Amino acid sequence: MNTELGFVREMFDRIAPWYDFLNRLLSLRQDVVWRSQAVKAAKLKSGDRILDVACGTCDVALEAHQQLSKDARICGLDFSFGMLRLGKKKLEKTNNQTISLLNADALALPFSNNLFNAVFIAFGIRNIMDRQRALTAFYHVLKPGSRLAVLELTTPDKGLIRSLYLVYFKKILPLVGSFFSKDSHAYSYLPDSVLKFPSPAEFARIMTRSGFEQVKYKQMTLGIVTLFVGKKP
Repeated sequence: MNTELGFVREMFDRIAPWYDFLNRLLSLRQDVVWRSQAVKAAKLKSGDRILDVACGTCDVALEAHQQLSKDARICGLDFSFGMLRLGKKKLEKTNNQTISLLNADALALPFSNNLFNAVFIAFGIRNIMDRQRALTAFYHVLKPGSRLAVLELTTPDKGLIRSLYLVYFKKILPLVGSFFSKDSHAYSYLPDSVLKFPSPAEFARIMTRSGFEQVKYKQMTLGIVTLFVGKKP
């Protein structure tokens, strides 16, 4: 196993029990709004087949299910067993039988080409080192005319907002995250990974190089999160 991949997988396994709570706390529940916007951007239709990559605890999959009701056919995929275990518990609590879960790697998707009507990845693409390879894999499993929606943490461009954000993100967030999760490495890794992530314009270009057309991005909540959407021709 790739050393860095193993580190990220083990990290998510460790923080899984606190993942949802800290997402809501650290984002002031804005993460719920962001996911809703991502699902709406894919323009889903009744009966669509959906893939949620890096599904974590199934928040995006459940949002897609809610927006499509019982007609959704959704597969949630993640390389962390810890995250999938919690996602499975959520599905069992709601007796949800339309979402299936799979332990797999985003760089080795176990699906045939032209299968899905939409692919989502929320807060996961920055943890993949070879992003263009992952985007190309997403492209292949999408049906022509279907959309990829990528939701990711980003850094505000400039000015006072950026300065305040960096203080919060580099100083306060790691303290709060490590206090609850007892994992200082995970919440130091988070700001480092976000600060290294490409600018929205550059990531949009990577999507275009991967074959997607009509690539657009929307910065939300003062630029701390960006929603990218591209269409397979």
